[in-house]
Amino acid sequence: MVTIRTMTVADTDAVAEIRVSGWRTAYAGIVPRAYLDAMDPVANAAAHRERPTSGSEPAVNAVAETAGAVVGWVCFGYCRDAGQPPGSGELYALYIRPGLIGTGIGRALWTAALAGLRELAGREGTRMVLWVAKDNARARRFYERAGCRPDGAERSDDYAGTAVPEVRYVLDPVRAP
Repeated sequence: MVTIRTMTVADTDAVAEIRVSGWRTAYAGIVPRAYLDAMDPVANAAAHRERPTSGSEPAVNAVAETAGAVVGWVCFGYCRDAGQPPGSGELYALYIRPGLIGTGIGRALWTAALAGLRELAGREGTRMVLWVAKDNARARRFYERAGCRPDGAERSDDYAGTAVPEVRYVLDPVRAP
């Protein structure tokens, strides 16, 4: 049984560990190994605790919990990309413990993010945007099975001197699952 709930400060350490282990799994062979090895869950948690939580367009953070343990994290909010329809949302991050991939936790977090976006935007039919590493075949399959499609936009982020191309996916319109 998976429970999705709002993330609390007490969840920060678990979320940081999930994020770092998720990166190390998802981006192996995509992002330089030295960059992944240098990722520090303790520093990641400290940075997350210090991040401002107020603002005109706050991020929404939620966690997946099973048997009292945090096993996944999702973060979403308003879309940061120019040119998107008003009320569009963006999936900023979705990670689960690597050993739990394929158990439905990712799907539960995705569904919660869609519901949260509809609540945030106040209407049905809004667009969800997300960016995914072009070479992350597992994540691309996940989002394609969820109904997302690439819209042709691409960008690149630099990690330790290595360009990592990303493609933008959209789900338009967002409907109740």
